[in-house]
Amino acid sequence: MSGAEGGGLRITRVGGRWRVTRAWPPWLRPYLHSYVGYWETGTPVPYRARVVPTGRAVVVINLREPFAQVCRLRDEGTRSGVVGSLIAGLEDGPRVLAHPGGQEAIRLELTPVGAYRLFGVPMRELANRVVELDDVLGPGARLLVERLAGTGDWSARFDLLDRALLSRLERGPDPAPEVSHAWHLLSGTSGMVPVARIAHEVGWSQGHLVRRFTQQIGLAPKAVARVLRFHRAVGLLTVGEAHPTTVADTCGFYDQSHLNREFRALAATTPGQVAAARWAEGALAR
Repeated sequence: MSGAEGGGLRITRVGGRWRVTRAWPPWLRPYLHSYVGYWETGTPVPYRARVVPTGRAVVVINLREPFAQVCRLRDEGTRSGVVGSLIAGLEDGPRVLAHPGGQEAIRLELTPVGAYRLFGVPMRELANRVVELDDVLGPGARLLVERLAGTGDWSARFDLLDRALLSRLERGPDPAPEVSHAWHLLSGTSGMVPVARIAHEVGWSQGHLVRRFTQQIGLAPKAVARVLRFHRAVGLLTVGEAHPTTVADTCGFYDQSHLNREFRALAATTPGQVAAARWAEGALAR
């Protein structure tokens, strides 16, 4: 890995890919988990990757070659259209990406609350789906992508995107305070707070909580809790040498067998394979 900084940008190289980041504006911080630009160097090499659930919504703005395929793992091998810039809602299963190589893009990971405000649509409509950017954000999104692709200056790109995000967020809907609180309870505990306790704390019945939460977050509270526990386990397995038994206990699984079952159900893989995987922009290389 190599890196450099200048003009507020931090540029690092990992293998054949360059990544560029800078500090987010304060008004973006409540809505984002990550915000990064990247581009590939050298001869374009096609690749396939698997994306696993994270409890986050994703925006990918493709500035060069589009994806060849984006689909749920169970649908791999079926025909699908070329996917340019995209939005992915919350998911509870693995997704496969195929790209011809030579990618240049900006990738954002949003909290579900931030995604609801930015997209301005019920998040349940985007759950387990990948859609073209302009299908949600309208024809102005295509013009924005063209303008971003038309400048090679990353500071200018981030400035342009920041202004577009601010405009959308200022006009976006506010989630119900109860839904926001429920989300923060779940995310703050990595999915280890019971849904009944959440309902009691926000003052709603469980049924009403499930309906409103699913509409504005995308998945039901129980499903989100499951994904967040899984995502925490992935993090522990990939950044250290934690034993799966310890990870299972830390993340609220009954035992290692339960951990293994959840990894198969949510990612079609095993804890050992995740720990040994090569990761790039939130995906496991295949």
